[in-house]
Amino acid sequence: MDSVLEVQRQTHEEIERFERALADILSQPPQNHKQNLINEHRASDILGRITQRAATLHNLYQDEDGARTKEIDLITAAAGDGDDLSEFYARLKKITDHHLKYPDLPADGFAIELEGAIGMTEEEEEEWGVEQDPIALLFSGEEAFGKYLDLYANQTQYNNLKHIDKHLSYLHYLDVLSSAKDGGLHSELPKVAKMTKEYETYLASLHAYLLSFSKRTQPLVNVDEQQQEASDEFEKRWEEGQITGWEDEAMKQNGAGEGVWCGACQKTYAKQTVFDAHLKSKKHLKAVARSDPSTSAAAPTTENGDTPAPAAPARKSKYYNTARLTSVILSLLVPLNPIIVETRSNVERRFSLTSRERELELEEPVNMPAPAANGAAEEEEEEERIYNPLKLPLGWDGKPIPYWLYKLHGLGVEYRCEICSDAVYMGRKNFDRHFQESRHAFGMRALGLPNTKHFHEITRIEDALALAEKLKQEGRQEIFQNETMEELEDDEGNVYNKKTYDDLKKQGLI
Repeated sequence: MDSVLEVQRQTHEEIERFERALADILSQPPQNHKQNLINEHRASDILGRITQRAATLHNLYQDEDGARTKEIDLITAAAGDGDDLSEFYARLKKITDHHLKYPDLPADGFAIELEGAIGMTEEEEEEWGVEQDPIALLFSGEEAFGKYLDLYANQTQYNNLKHIDKHLSYLHYLDVLSSAKDGGLHSELPKVAKMTKEYETYLASLHAYLLSFSKRTQPLVNVDEQQQEASDEFEKRWEEGQITGWEDEAMKQNGAGEGVWCGACQKTYAKQTVFDAHLKSKKHLKAVARSDPSTSAAAPTTENGDTPAPAAPARKSKYYNTARLTSVILSLLVPLNPIIVETRSNVERRFSLTSRERELELEEPVNMPAPAANGAAEEEEEEERIYNPLKLPLGWDGKPIPYWLYKLHGLGVEYRCEICSDAVYMGRKNFDRHFQESRHAFGMRALGLPNTKHFHEITRIEDALALAEKLKQEGRQEIFQNETMEELEDDEGNVYNKKTYDDLKKQGLI
């Protein structure tokens, strides 16, 4: 079992790395509609992962099972016995045995998860194709990555309702939905059409699509919370009797002077005596057990008011669900009204195209940015904006190298050289190469030491001076013959060793 304290530390680190990746995504400049939507979905996914880890971290700090307290007590007891490192070595042995048993485990599995959450680059999207993009699979071709609505199925379902005066074209249907923000939904329909079960099914289908579309196009907005607020507002207005036109119709459908509605069984009874007998039936008792107590068995109500209604008859109407769906659909249509207008304009535009032009339009990539006058400058600017959240080194093509190559060459390991003014070299290969570079050679000359192979791997000034003194004492004077072995050439092409060249230059002969 992993250490609870280590799991907490690792979870904190993962949250911080997710936050940095989220900041990189949100700081990208606005691009086309498709890319902005992809970035929002990636940001939403990362926010979900952060929330999940924050909940895990909260549970660990709550320590309901006592594992964290037990581990702290174990470490404290080991320190109290005078053997401070006994528990440390026991845990180290356990970790070593685990890695010897599973040598092929990835060094940083979280980096793979982070790279998957960030998503594919534009080059990878071109390589795999649009059909491999999970964001592209969320939308139909008619929706065009959330730019337009696809309400053809809902329009067909509307035209198949009973008791409608005339069928609506798609453009007229969009106009009806667009104008629904100021009043009730489908005010053109007669009341008898709204009281049918088919109309309730139609509203449920329309609400499901609009809710799904809002979630897909606004991944950073809590649509469910907004829907809950709209539903609570409807409940409040329903209880206060501000929503009319539904309860009265429930009684008139019987064609009698009175009617009693059973909320648990969702059924209307013509007489009070029949309703009273129904309350003792097994069918009613099972329906009450399945439903919420506040919405099922309550005192009956009649049209003539002989039996007083309860204090809060929240679901006393047969058409409560229809009224509620109408209210929540209106709350979705208001923010979607600009998209409905854009959808109508797009449909009109496509009606004016020939069949050949429609085919060519489908073959073109969606949401391609319009060519600008300074297209070359914009291309260079796009190439300069390289997405590199892991801060990987750039390759020969100016793009980040693959992560597996980064781990293979150990480029995440730092090597510091004091002789080079505390310069840091990433990776063993760069560290070995720097001993022959001018920066290290200049540092060695500043110390009065030759940059020979004897001083390879020496990075501290104190160690270099100590090694030079030791070599002098052992009579290894050959390491300081570098000055006499070095050859220099004057302006006339004559070659001298360094010492002779310096002497002649001081005398003014060169």
